[in-house]
Amino acid sequence: MREYLLTLCVTAAVTYLLTGPVRKFAIVAGAMPEIRARDVHREPTPRLGGIAMFFGLCAGLLVADHLTNLSEVFENSNEPRALLSGAALIWLIGVLDDKFEIDALIKLGGQMIAAGVMVVQGLTILWIPVPGVGNVALTQWQGTLLTVALVVITINAVNFVDGLDGLAAGTVCIAAAAFFMYAYRIWYSYGIEAAAPATLFAAILMGMCLGFLPHNMHPARIFMGDSGSMLIGLVLAAGAISVTGQVDPDAMRLFSGSERNTVHQMVPVYIPLLMPLTIIAIPAADLILAIVRRTWRGQSPFAADRGHLHHRLLEIGHSHSRAVLIMYFFSALIAFGALAFSVNAASMWIVLGVVFLSAIGLVLLLLPRFTPRAPRWAEHFVPPRYRRRGAAVEAAPAVVVEEGEDERVPVAAGVSGVNGATAVGPRSRAR
Repeated sequence: MREYLLTLCVTAAVTYLLTGPVRKFAIVAGAMPEIRARDVHREPTPRLGGIAMFFGLCAGLLVADHLTNLSEVFENSNEPRALLSGAALIWLIGVLDDKFEIDALIKLGGQMIAAGVMVVQGLTILWIPVPGVGNVALTQWQGTLLTVALVVITINAVNFVDGLDGLAAGTVCIAAAAFFMYAYRIWYSYGIEAAAPATLFAAILMGMCLGFLPHNMHPARIFMGDSGSMLIGLVLAAGAISVTGQVDPDAMRLFSGSERNTVHQMVPVYIPLLMPLTIIAIPAADLILAIVRRTWRGQSPFAADRGHLHHRLLEIGHSHSRAVLIMYFFSALIAFGALAFSVNAASMWIVLGVVFLSAIGLVLLLLPRFTPRAPRWAEHFVPPRYRRRGAAVEAAPAVVVEEGEDERVPVAAGVSGVNGATAVGPRSRAR
């Protein structure tokens, strides 16, 4: 565990330290596209944040290769090299898109080629566990097609959800944390070495997201762009592909006791089928709804619009930060709910807990205009937007009005209608 944490910290530190210089480079390089109709931000913001994330990935793999235990992953498996090859290709395509806005079909072809590069080097699905049937071996073409499909779907799902400050990085970080716990349990508790590469990929992915998030939280100073969103989507898919079909029921010694107990104990075998779906459940739902919506309107599935889930949260009155936190909440609920079910499938408390938390999430969705306020004794310790209106106005500095000048009423930061330090007026509702 210590070596995984060290790899995570190194990846996060490198990503965090490089994001500042990359931001300056993006400004100089002109990677600051004009604000489009579907965009939520109000000021041109540099992209190319994926450059820092890619070098964080390289640093994490380099450190892991020189650690005592993790170095065995590179000796016994070619999957880390396959990941680096595919990541380099998809990152290069993303950088070109951030700068020159390449065609969507070209990007789709690049995603398929990157997935093919990983398949050629051994990062592919060999068999899948099917409930009631057991492990089903796949032919080479079946494994290749399934691997490429999973990579392309995951990349585009993450790319679609990258519409608010900190949304994609935070959602993927939550998914990577849940996947890390699952893969580490399979590797450490059951002694299955085939799960070690997936555990390493999840730790590095968490480091990439955590290192970039401080620069990307609202109001964002830099966007990850397609160079970042496609990169983390590929790393997320690589971890799921690495562990899918690698869980051996005989090695886990699950067949014991009654038939009912065996069914419950076999849940970790089938989780590789469910975990890749749960960790991208929110992005995948957004992807499917976007394709149906655009096709129904007679548009191309790749045509951009303002109908994504995060846009709808803004339309019903949620603030930018609140919409992001709601997406975080449901992502964590789905991912960690599946993780808890894999640990103890027979516990009814897990189902009740998921239902209870889902009810809380629905209540939050129905209260878009509710703003929490701190008690008066704690108002000096919280940001101004959480203070009561009267206290916030009283805290504003007095304005001396000279004779002949128009009288202006001072407005304190954090009062409704002011959007922080970059505010130029009330934020209009998204349309």
